[in-house]
Amino acid sequence: MVKQERAARTRRALINAAAEIFADDGYALASLPAISKRAGVSTGALHFHFPSKDSLALAVESDAELAVRTMLEQCGDSSATAPQCLGRAVTLLLDAVGSDPVVRGGLRLGGDPSRKRGGGVIACWHEWVRDVLVRAREEGELSEQISPEYAAVAIAAAVAGVALFGGICAPPQLPHAYVVQFREFLLSWPATSMWQERPRQVGGPAEVVESG
Repeated sequence: MVKQERAARTRRALINAAAEIFADDGYALASLPAISKRAGVSTGALHFHFPSKDSLALAVESDAELAVRTMLEQCGDSSATAPQCLGRAVTLLLDAVGSDPVVRGGLRLGGDPSRKRGGGVIACWHEWVRDVLVRAREEGELSEQISPEYAAVAIAAAVAGVALFGGICAPPQLPHAYVVQFREFLLSWPATSMWQERPRQVGGPAEVVESG
């Protein structure tokens, strides 16, 4: 039992260290010796858990995707409007990029041109945004002039781009005021043509869509 706990701690330390280095340097420049040093374990222990850099990157991406999916589940309240769901999700995702090295590393790996695996954090984020917009269309909340698929690509790419830019070119922890301003800009910029009042429900008042 003690050995299993120690092995689990070592594996977690390696994933966290790898995520930090992937986030800072990208996949191509990251090295296994640097990762083992950052984790405080021997290269032998690293290879026991992860036979290659690719297997370590896959573990980071898998953990990051799980973290993002869990986070997005908090934003799927059926009583909330689509802009409200998106606003919550944008805030949580950008905050997670700043506070969680695994999410930050997984995002960087997903946008790394040297890796063409597909899936991962970016695909998970795009899929969730698309589902929100498809639901908004079905409920009459999204303008008929807007394609849920195209809008999902634009929104998902904008948020992922800001997150990547923040993690590479600025301190990882984006100021909260910046996150809020970006969220408001993203959701209010197309508001005049993208969103419309949710249809009145039988027996209840119509909900007015808010952009925040």
